[in-house]
This record gives sequence, structure tokens and C-alpha cells, in this order.
Amino acid sequence: MALAQPDQGGVLAGQIDARTGTPGEPRTGPLRGTLATTACMETLQVGYLHAVAAAAGCSLSQPFPDNGIDWHVSHGAPEHVVDDEVTVKVQLKATYQIPPRPAGPTFSFTLDNEHLVKLARTPVAVHKILVVMLVPRERDQWLAAGHDRLDLRHCCYWTNLAGHPVTGRRRTTVRIPTTRIFDDRALCEIMTRVGSGGTP
Repeated sequence: MALAQPDQGGVLAGQIDARTGTPGEPRTGPLRGTLATTACMETLQVGYLHAVAAAAGCSLSQPFPDNGIDWHVSHGAPEHVVDDEVTVKVQLKATYQIPPRPAGPTFSFTLDNEHLVKLARTPVAVHKILVVMLVPRERDQWLAAGHDRLDLRHCCYWTNLAGHPVTGRRRTTVRIPTTRIFDDRALCEIMTRVGSGGTP
């Protein structure tokens, strides 16, 4: 018995595409899963955080339940003054509505007021930072792998919102500095400041 072979697009010729209700068209890329784009964005930014933490020599833990904070990042070094290991709480966000390399010194990002209040609380025993990842709208542009590198697109930026006021009725727009690229060097510098008793 002969078995029908799928064409390059992965949909049998003449077969109805369940998503569109039309005959199958050859795909131009790989068959990606149906997981929601926002869920995939969350996974991508976690991968970015893990890569940065690994390069900075930090450990990661995920609070359970999260209670509004995604990750705890810890950095151990004998040079720290306040303790031999210091921790910063990290809240991750991602958006495809802002293009890469935002023009100007900052870009706007909107937070629910309840979330902002948690991030803006001061004084605190453990400092918090917000990390915002800008991603391409299309998933096939999110990463590129080669023999010598893996590029995650586009970029994460960080800020410390301690003391930031709530200005909107339900949501507040905050400004994220474009100079604060979140990479391993930035994370080490954050931890060095916290380890000396300062703020991120």
C-alpha cells in the first residue's frame, strides 16, 4: 500500500489546513508549534536571563509561588561587604511593540499599577529590577545559530523602579533607559553595587 507523502510545507497536497480552512499551502519555514506567542516570549526571555546569569557567574532560583516576582539572582564573591552572597529580585517583561534600537535615551513601557507598587517599594531588604526584552514580532526572527554563536534577538534593558510614583488610574508608563543593556557585565556591576551596600 502506498502512503501519501507530505510535501515540503508539511501539509498534504489538497488537504484542508485546520487553521485557515483552505487547501494546504507549502510552508516557507519550519513547522512551529501552536503555543501562544506571548507564552513563547516568556520562554525566550527566561533563556536570555539564564545566559546572562551563567556568564556572570550567578545562580538562579524561581520563587514558588512567584507573588509578582519571576526570579531571584544571586552572586557570590568574597569582595562583597554586606554578605559573601547577595541577591536581586528580577521581574521579566517582553514586548514586540517597540522596534529594536529604540531612538533616544529611553523608551516607554506600561505596567499595571499593582505590579509597579511592588517594584517601586522602598526601602527594601532585597532590591528589585525590571528587565524588559524587545523581541521581533515574527518568531522566525527570534534567534540565529551558527558554528560560533547563538544570537537571541533583540535585546533586554533593565531599570530600578524604586520610588517610582503611580500616575495612571490602572496602569502607569515608566521610562526604560536605552543605555542599560542587560548583559553579564551589567549584572556583575549591579551585584557589585548591591554587594557594597548600594542600590542596583
